[in-house]
Amino acid sequence: MTIRVLIVDDSRSMRALLMAQLSEEADIEVVASAASAAEARELIRSLDPDVVTLDVEMPQMNGLDFLEKIMRLRPTPVIIVSGVTQDGTEAAARALALGAIDCYAKSDLPGGLPANDNGRLAQLIRQAAQVKFTPQWRQAVHRPAVPAQPRSARLIAIGASTGGVEALQIVLRDFPEDCPPTLIVQHLNANFTDAVAKRLDANCRAKVVVAETDLPLRSGHIYFAPGGDRHLAVGGSDSLYTKLRRDDLVSGHRPSVDVLFHSVARCAGRNAVGVLLTGMGSDGAQGLLAMARAGAFTVAQDEATCTVFGMPRSAIALGAAGVIAPIDRIAAHALDKVA
Repeated sequence: MTIRVLIVDDSRSMRALLMAQLSEEADIEVVASAASAAEARELIRSLDPDVVTLDVEMPQMNGLDFLEKIMRLRPTPVIIVSGVTQDGTEAAARALALGAIDCYAKSDLPGGLPANDNGRLAQLIRQAAQVKFTPQWRQAVHRPAVPAQPRSARLIAIGASTGGVEALQIVLRDFPEDCPPTLIVQHLNANFTDAVAKRLDANCRAKVVVAETDLPLRSGHIYFAPGGDRHLAVGGSDSLYTKLRRDDLVSGHRPSVDVLFHSVARCAGRNAVGVLLTGMGSDGAQGLLAMARAGAFTVAQDEATCTVFGMPRSAIALGAAGVIAPIDRIAAHALDKVA
């Protein structure tokens, strides 16, 4: 199947460079390009592209404001292609929170694109083309949360991938200031980790920090896995703490949700809650099953509100999910089990 791409960038030379780069891919067709949000809006309506590449810095309406409109009015897989998303900027974090599938940084080299990106942009476009937004995708995130009833869990572990930054914002906005220790593995480019953690922290009553090794787990703290070269896990028994370890990829990822969930199953057992959110692939499914078998309460995001249903679908197929819930109900389900 040919992936139909719309390029949106105010620079004529950048549009030409992107078209030339993508024309080398047999399965990708650039169906049009646009120099402004207004032009792009009409092309999205008429051509219905599979994927949009979108610059941030544009005249009249910037790319992030346009992205917000796209995701609200006509959800479409978007890859941000911009110089301002380099080095983990707030622009990248905001784009991911608004629903962009990923960010691709323009190079500082002459011409603006890497001389050889080893097919990274094309691969991001292929991944984005697998995302299919359902009509219910945005409709289920505005209902009021269900009041929590305390139970017995002492920590919460969350895993997410594609679409996860936006999903995490929705889940964490309902977490109280004194929430149980919460650990998060989000598949993410390491350059964006700090910016995303800061954005989540700014929109959450609890304290969101990038995890370091041997941190004691404390109430009111949310530990966000650093991207790239280390797995996040839990250690200890009576007193739990974070562990970061440099190991091979697990379930195709580092950090891996499976690594986190398996460690929680071993160290916390029935005193934990496991949550698996939107994401491509199956990372976290086996780990959620291990948590369920250890007696933990487990939740998977439902298909209607997932950007990509892959990870939750895999967990549900294994019988690992005790509850399947829309994104705006997941915090209430998790907190309902908290001591």
